[in-house]
Amino acid sequence: MTTETSGNDSGVAGASAGAEVRWFGGRFWGVSESIVGSLTPRIGGETEIQTVECVRNAQDGQANDSEPDYEGLPQGASTCTHMLAGAVAGIMEHCLMFPIDCVKTRMQSLQPEPAARYKNVMDALHRIVATEGVWRPMRGLNATAVGAGPAHALYFACYEKLKKTLSDVIHPGANSHLANGTAGCVATLLHDAIMNPAEVVKQRMQMYNSPYRGVLDCTRAVWQKEGPSAFYRSYTTQLTMNVPFQALHFMTYEYLQELLNPHRQYNPSSHMLSGALAGAIAAAATTPLDVCKTLLNTQESVALGSHNKGAHRHISGLAHAFRTVYRLGGLRGFFKGVQARVIYQMPSTAISWSVYEFFKYGLTKHERNKRRAQHVET
Repeated sequence: MTTETSGNDSGVAGASAGAEVRWFGGRFWGVSESIVGSLTPRIGGETEIQTVECVRNAQDGQANDSEPDYEGLPQGASTCTHMLAGAVAGIMEHCLMFPIDCVKTRMQSLQPEPAARYKNVMDALHRIVATEGVWRPMRGLNATAVGAGPAHALYFACYEKLKKTLSDVIHPGANSHLANGTAGCVATLLHDAIMNPAEVVKQRMQMYNSPYRGVLDCTRAVWQKEGPSAFYRSYTTQLTMNVPFQALHFMTYEYLQELLNPHRQYNPSSHMLSGALAGAIAAAATTPLDVCKTLLNTQESVALGSHNKGAHRHISGLAHAFRTVYRLGGLRGFFKGVQARVIYQMPSTAISWSVYEFFKYGLTKHERNKRRAQHVET
């Protein structure tokens, strides 16, 4: 898309072109800046062109006022910016990858029915759509979307705040892997506290022959039959899995950013690649705990009937889940669905980091330009 401008508007055109960010060869920022700009109040009394001209003139008048690295500015990104960018990233991550998440849940079933035994991820997707309908892999999506927004908002805001605070204490003026890992672990506590009930509902609706008509029906049935504690039965297991997962995830991501993007500039390709590799490594390492979490969330009827013999109505606790997985599947049982989990996590974390960094960059830049324009006006 091209824009015709007269000679008098060349400054405006140059500023607009300079504000665009190329997203894998596409001029993506020109469209998205209108969205980012609408998320924060505009400066009254001036038109958009006048604001751009003021910013341009201020930049031209200061030879040493180069565009600073947004991650290097302590005041550059507020907590609200981190929360908003995190919420958008979380919702997009879970929604785009939800069909693969459905397959992962199915493939982690300990003793699936014959119709629900799949060779691989693509075979599972094809058979689910062919036999159960095109929308079947999306059941439970609304529960995940509702939980993912606030969960990821707190997750990224807490991570950014703690990472900065701990890095200043542990390794002032430089990046600290210990601070990154610790911040990721603490952020997980808040994330999982919000996300765990949504995970219970989502995974029960993803199972083969799920008896629930919808999210509300599932929530009501679980509450009435098993009580409110059922929504947090897997919380300790979730934390046991996610704490090492997020420690590995954040430490790997930050380490890869040091290698691929040492100046910490906005670089979509480095954010995406670092996120994908970090997610894959962390996902593979924590698959056994994810299998136990799925069992605790779904309370798979076959597993309950095979080895509990009526002694326990429910599988409760990490130790109980570990014993059940081992009895039904041996050591291999702990790695059921590992392929689907890695395939899910690689694009999932890549999407999450690239969307988060994009909105974080956009919101921060918009706020910085507003402050500069206000300074020029005064």
